Amino acid sequence: MTLLPASPAGRWGISTVFLDRDGTLNAKAPEGEYITRPSDFEFLPGARRGVRALTDAGLRVIVISNQRGIALGRMTEADLDAIHSRMLTGLRAAGAELEAVYHCPHEVDVCDCRKPRTGMLKRARQELGGIDFGRSVVIGDSPSDMQAGRALGCRLVMITEESTEVVDRVEPSLSRAASWLIGAG
Repeated sequence: MTLLPASPAGRWGISTVFLDRDGTLNAKAPEGEYITRPSDFEFLPGARRGVRALTDAGLRVIVISNQRGIALGRMTEADLDAIHSRMLTGLRAAGAELEAVYHCPHEVDVCDCRKPRTGMLKRARQELGGIDFGRSVVIGDSPSDMQAGRALGCRLVMITEESTEVVDRVEPSLSRAASWLIGAG
């Protein structure tokens, strides 16, 4: 599969996709709880297919995720590494790849990386190179995802049934968002 020139990604010259994790790739834990071990991690329907479609279209896919559970002592960095290992294994089994995974382990308002701040996106650009935020899209399910992307001039796709956020597109799932973005659906 290739990126169609007439697709939104083709028209906008998109080269990089930043994905939120919880609520975009996998089922979110109930409010106030966290995904703290690999067995808690469950892909949302079609999420692996969506990531594969993005990578097959030649787009760089990077996960950016707030992980406050570390700051609260609900899990450790090693726990998060094990969760991400499960995530990466599941994606690879579906033929999908991520270029990188970034997370913020901090409490609210103590850092520049926790979304809606932009530190994770800027760190990805610094470490990976070749990222132009004007040619990037943020796909996520929360206003903080959209605010981080908006602050850097990224295109915005919100995963929800309806949104009051000003975004480029609202889709109910990552697979639908990916299909729309690359012009496959």
